[in-house]
Amino acid sequence: MISHPSRHCTVELQALPSRIGQVRRIVSAQLRYWHMDPLIDRAALGVTELLSNVHRHARPDKSCTVELELVVDRLTVSVRDHDPRLPVVADAPDPAEAAPLATCGRGLAMVAAVSESWGARPDGDDGKVVWFTLPAPPSARRQAARAPRRTAEQQPVPRITEAQPAPPPVAAAPRPVAARAAAVAPVPARSAVPG
Repeated sequence: MISHPSRHCTVELQALPSRIGQVRRIVSAQLRYWHMDPLIDRAALGVTELLSNVHRHARPDKSCTVELELVVDRLTVSVRDHDPRLPVVADAPDPAEAAPLATCGRGLAMVAAVSESWGARPDGDDGKVVWFTLPAPPSARRQAARAPRRTAEQQPVPRITEAQPAPPPVAAAPRPVAARAAAVAPVPARSAVPG
């Protein structure tokens, strides 16, 4: 089931290899719809790694929920499953011992590498949420600022789900944002009249 009122999208699924590819396509399509094309590759890679972890490690079942939430300057991608065990980042191997073509063991390190921040939190007694954030590109921020507000009659009816807490404050240090700030700085106007 998919719901996408405004800037929120939820996908419920079984984290099976065949479904992971479908969710990548859903995430890509949703980000295109929101005009967030620059985030597609990183978001699809991150959600693939999180769903692969659910497939490999979650017990008692592989059912989970993927959520995308876009706030003006940030996209949060989260995966909720029914296993209360929080993920553990594998110790980085000695570079001399690292297998360059290893196919597992890099999931959370990969999420950390492509995201602005990430984390995990318990979700009640029988589950957890693992999430990561990506900064919205400057063009998307300008578009979101110009988007007209909907009246109460125009608002889509959101799917009713159990209330979920927002992700906790970021524990990891965010990446520098100097380049992002420079990209959104106003450009001085030029006069068309010769001086």
